[in-house]
Amino acid sequence: MDLSFTPEEQKFREEIRAWVKENLPKEISHKVHNALELTRDDLQNWAKILGKKGWLGYGWPTEFGGPGWTAIQRHLFEEETALAGAPRIIPFGPVMVAPVIMAFGNAEQQKRFLPGIASGEVWWSQGYSEPGSGSDLASVKTKAQRVTDGKGDKYIVNGQKTWTTLGQYGDWMFNLVRTSNEGKPQTGISFLLLDMKSPGVTVRPIKLLDGGHEVNEVFFDNVEVPAENLIGEENKGWTYAKHLLSHERTNIADVNRAKRELERLKRIAKSEGVYEDQRFRDEIAKLEVDIVALEMMVLRVLSAATSGKNSLDVAGLLKIRGSEIQQRYSELMMLAGGPYALPLIREAMEAGWQGNFPGGNPAIAPLSSTFFNMRKTTIYGGSNEVQRNIVAQTVLG
Repeated sequence: MDLSFTPEEQKFREEIRAWVKENLPKEISHKVHNALELTRDDLQNWAKILGKKGWLGYGWPTEFGGPGWTAIQRHLFEEETALAGAPRIIPFGPVMVAPVIMAFGNAEQQKRFLPGIASGEVWWSQGYSEPGSGSDLASVKTKAQRVTDGKGDKYIVNGQKTWTTLGQYGDWMFNLVRTSNEGKPQTGISFLLLDMKSPGVTVRPIKLLDGGHEVNEVFFDNVEVPAENLIGEENKGWTYAKHLLSHERTNIADVNRAKRELERLKRIAKSEGVYEDQRFRDEIAKLEVDIVALEMMVLRVLSAATSGKNSLDVAGLLKIRGSEIQQRYSELMMLAGGPYALPLIREAMEAGWQGNFPGGNPAIAPLSSTFFNMRKTTIYGGSNEVQRNIVAQTVLG
């Protein structure tokens, strides 16, 4: 197995690097390199820049308006944008729901929803987790009852979703809803697209430890959803959800962001005088080895896909290793920052304080926020404990 890139792939990398350097706003890359908070405008501005180029749906085939890149080209695009300091593409639209619409939606749904996702104009949210239904996603209770009136068929949705990332910005939400209680729990779930501006939808913020507003609770009180917004067949949503989760778990691994954050860790360690400490350097070295190993695993999967071979179902394994690496580099940054990593005063940061005192390091100010936020990575997208069981069953037999 040859994991080196061909001359054509290297040329493609250089073209991506040059375009990103020319088009990525400097103020956005500064925020990303220093882990400063990105606004909705920052995120959507970059999404629209990519959308105008036709690259927001960088994993899409040409028949749906994508560039039709190979798996290797997609990897190189992800790597170059991450290293340049571009924000992560908000995955809910282009990476998660779009492949489901392409694979299981009808032609009218594809024509209706895909252009807004590709352009970055429409912000999508995910409606999966509920109170008591996280890793055990088959236990969702949000109910959708199908009724018919003078206006046609529709679903009446009642229930609650939680941990809805950036749901306060959402225009549309893809939802797992219960349409039947017969048989196994998985057989009564449907996949529904819901306009978040519909009457009866309430988004309530969940304030995080650092005062931020990243996640939300979303309540549905007799929300009317046209039956034409059902993806595929009723009660077959579990199949579509699994298709989507394979994209989410691979995305969580995010090896390219880990490579960028490794360099940030080294910058912080050098500025704080701990880079020459042999024991600390050992920890950085072990982290770097694990990041390289994760990248090799990703490249093995890409190599298998390119050659047409069936790769192992390692989406769960990528998620496990990637999420643990994210926690480790945030822990090492905190150790490198020492006492200066502890302050968590949102008002001061919003007023412009980012370690801007004599000798201060602006990359340190948000460290505690990043550290606490990364605690979630081993839970969302299917907890790592559950993922290990799945890997054991599907890969090891």
